[in-house]
Amino acid sequence: MDKARSIQKNKKEVWYKLDLSAIVYPTLQRRDFSSVYRLSVLLKEEIDPGLLQKALDMTLPRFPTYKVAIRKGVFWRYLEPNNRPGPFVMPDIKNPCMPMPFKANNRYLIRVYYYGRRISLEAHHCLGDGTGGMCVLQTLTAVYLGLKGHNVKPSGFVLNIDDAPDEEELEDAYMRYANARVCPPRPSEKAYRVRGTKEPFYTLNIIDGIMSVKELMAVAGKYNATLTEYLNSVLLYALLQKQEKEPHLRLKPVKIAMPVNLRRFFPSKTLRNFITMVYPSIDPRLGDYTFDEIVTHVHNFMRYYINEKLLRGDITTNASTQRNPFIRVVPLFIKDFVVRTFYTKIQDKNSSAGLTNMGAMKVPEDMKKHIERFDIYMGQPFSSRTNCAIISFEDTLTINFASSIVENDVERFFFRKLVQDGIHVKIESNKDAKSRKQQPDFQK
Repeated sequence: MDKARSIQKNKKEVWYKLDLSAIVYPTLQRRDFSSVYRLSVLLKEEIDPGLLQKALDMTLPRFPTYKVAIRKGVFWRYLEPNNRPGPFVMPDIKNPCMPMPFKANNRYLIRVYYYGRRISLEAHHCLGDGTGGMCVLQTLTAVYLGLKGHNVKPSGFVLNIDDAPDEEELEDAYMRYANARVCPPRPSEKAYRVRGTKEPFYTLNIIDGIMSVKELMAVAGKYNATLTEYLNSVLLYALLQKQEKEPHLRLKPVKIAMPVNLRRFFPSKTLRNFITMVYPSIDPRLGDYTFDEIVTHVHNFMRYYINEKLLRGDITTNASTQRNPFIRVVPLFIKDFVVRTFYTKIQDKNSSAGLTNMGAMKVPEDMKKHIERFDIYMGQPFSSRTNCAIISFEDTLTINFASSIVENDVERFFFRKLVQDGIHVKIESNKDAKSRKQQPDFQK
């Protein structure tokens, strides 16, 4: 711990450029929207808030790109070390992933909550993606368990807080691999948008589905699909049903924005953002699709698009604007206007929903007996739609929906299909008693 703190002190003048993905997130910041995600771990013992605060104070200096504040320059935003008091652990709230003003919370861009047996970490996406956030959460959990008398040997996502950060953990890995000889065009056709009644400000509707990994994999295997392919197909199927039941003059393609963890294809230890998006889709204008046809289509899409060559091309396309010498000297307020306009008019309309799969969580053997499950939430959508996030631990898989609209038709169609396929699903929600009267019966 002393070594990590000493390194942080010696590097207090160091600042970090926003990585290639992070550049966009502060631009989209609004009073009612921040790019915030949440990771949670459910332990088997009640949380001690005092020990959790001590563990956070010990852990955060090990992650210099998370112990920062965001600043605005003439041409770019950047992250600078934050040595203000905090962040301070807080009792959990009903509506997670609330907007994160840059000047609040002593300028920290992370929040740590506790409730019962649960520890939750919320982070602004300009700091890093879910992989980086999971390293922070698991390391924090290991330090906390250590203070409780349960020694955990660092491995995997659990880092040694006495070690100096590896330089590779701090890098913008996009720029190392953005070296394709061509910049493929971005998909641009507008997708179907979910319609719904917008909830009041600061309201995020959560619906969780908890199920068995083995049961889900057995069903996916019957369709000759991976677990990710099967769940993507179920979400596309739900979106198609939702669109079909709405009044419409013409149908539109349904698309899912799915982040791909680039560390699987390009070696990097970075704890910052290192993902890119792919868009599994179905175009109902071509005809009616059976569920089996959707699964086959998604299976072939994944095989074609998720590979090192095409992903490298996508990285190169995204990096081309940042490398442009003219764009580099354009004032920040002009960049913000262009990026915000592009995202609002084009990028945000390119998908019907978001789906991310963190996969199977691995933890040190010493931690397994203390953990019941993990959860992940993509946070508040930029526009009126739903986001879906998936994570598993041992034989427990959780599917977490988050939306800012009243209607939960997509979630109902989604879980109904799982139940029809023979999967047992336990549903949890943050909705109050009045709202629960409107909760769907997934058996129907």
